Amino acid sequence: MPVVNRVADLHNDITAWRRDLHAHPELLFDVQRTAGTVAEKLKDFGCDEVVTGLGRTGVVGVIHGRKGSTGKTIGLRADMDALPIEEASDLPYKSTVPGKMHACGHDGHTAMLLGAARYLTETRNFAGTAVVIFQPAEEGGGGGREMVDDGLMDRFGIGEVYGMHNYPGMPLGTFGIRPGRMMAAADALTIDIEGVGAHAARPHFGIDTVLIGAQIINAIQSVVSRNIDPLKSAVVSICMFRAGNADNVIPQTVQLRGTARSLAPDVRDLLEKRLHVLVESTGAAYGAKAKLTYKRGYPVLVNHENQTEFAASVASQIAGQDKVDTSLPPMMGAEDFSYMLNARPGAFIWIGNGDSAGLHHPSYNFSDDAIPFGTSYWVRLVETALPA
Repeated sequence: MPVVNRVADLHNDITAWRRDLHAHPELLFDVQRTAGTVAEKLKDFGCDEVVTGLGRTGVVGVIHGRKGSTGKTIGLRADMDALPIEEASDLPYKSTVPGKMHACGHDGHTAMLLGAARYLTETRNFAGTAVVIFQPAEEGGGGGREMVDDGLMDRFGIGEVYGMHNYPGMPLGTFGIRPGRMMAAADALTIDIEGVGAHAARPHFGIDTVLIGAQIINAIQSVVSRNIDPLKSAVVSICMFRAGNADNVIPQTVQLRGTARSLAPDVRDLLEKRLHVLVESTGAAYGAKAKLTYKRGYPVLVNHENQTEFAASVASQIAGQDKVDTSLPPMMGAEDFSYMLNARPGAFIWIGNGDSAGLHHPSYNFSDDAIPFGTSYWVRLVETALPA
């Protein structure tokens, strides 16, 4: 069964919604315009209930199917927030907000789920309840956790939950998924080093925090290469080095910041343990104080086996079985849909975005050609899971 005809008819409308969202990006929980637009459209479509302010600024729409419902309820989730990136494009709908852009395609995710909501309220060709979930603060704010903690699953009786994300480099009209561990846990590292400041011409009177920071950066790579089983996955990256204000002063303090990624609980524990020891001992070896603050972030995203098989079968209805990769390798990126999958069984699927710039790149743009496939996936998932 290919793209749904009615969804194809809605393509231009959904594209217009997407481009409006793209032009007005908002960050983290500060998504008032986006959430307001979503809520207004859900009410206009005729959702049976529209709830705002869940998980601070999340929006939920409830759509009941035909009478004779079995009472089963499934949740469909899209994320709404953008990124603090200056857009590098000449698109007619490029960001109108300096320093902010939809560089991860959440504008497309939101628009596709809005399209599905419009179709489902028009047709109601299912027996049960579909709950459309529009989440803030996926990009580091933990909006998924906030919505779960605010009672999302229990309040709406959600039994299963599904998510979707675009994948640059994956051909348009294709999907990718796998059971089990699919995306990594993401933990934040902050390393504070205190030495002794000195004149650059007399380093022997100081304790050089820049040198120590460089040694720590080099040394922590040994944790992955020499402490983690080579058949397991881990990544440690230092992405910020804050030091000094002058070219002739050895700074008293330095701060490093980065991230640690893992796919298994034992690896996550080992990373945290070894990084603490290595940071502190390296600082001490040079006569400085070095402290690691290790903050655990998003957990590993784990797809449930039955729901993954079901999601793959629905995607095959839309794209054809040969265009659904069911053994996609795990990725070291992170996703806070993991909190929803920890609360209820479900599955997270990737949809091809074609030959675009990568996620979080200033030239990235969600492909509007992916809309019919993604929206059709959502509506067929509801109609297949909740047959009328």
